[in-house]
Amino acid sequence: MMKTVIRAFFRTLRLVLGPVMLLKERLTQAAGVQRAPADQAAVDRACQSLALYQFNTCPFCIKVRQEMRRLSLPIEKRDAQHDSAHRDALLQGSGATKVPCLKITEANGQTRWLQDSNAIVAYLRERFAA
Repeated sequence: MMKTVIRAFFRTLRLVLGPVMLLKERLTQAAGVQRAPADQAAVDRACQSLALYQFNTCPFCIKVRQEMRRLSLPIEKRDAQHDSAHRDALLQGSGATKVPCLKITEANGQTRWLQDSNAIVAYLRERFAA
């Protein structure tokens, strides 16, 4: 009984706060880094080997998406909350359905899964900051 009440409370909290968080994300968007066209094309190609598994209203996912925008990174976003194929791929690849999670496919075909928003932001800054 108590478990059901707690679940209902958090579901309601997500329903109320979710749109507010998404609105805040839209209103506080940072301007993206401006690169020379050739440099941006190289970044765009590099980003094709990355995919972010995320939930729309997860605050840690929002943090990563904001950094992606700030660095002008067109990384594919995969909804692991509402898309069962993405959720299953995340679980199989990383061993958990924890988001955000960045799937990194190396040039040799090896795949790494980077979890934790701070680690993902640090990786993106190290790899793509001007």
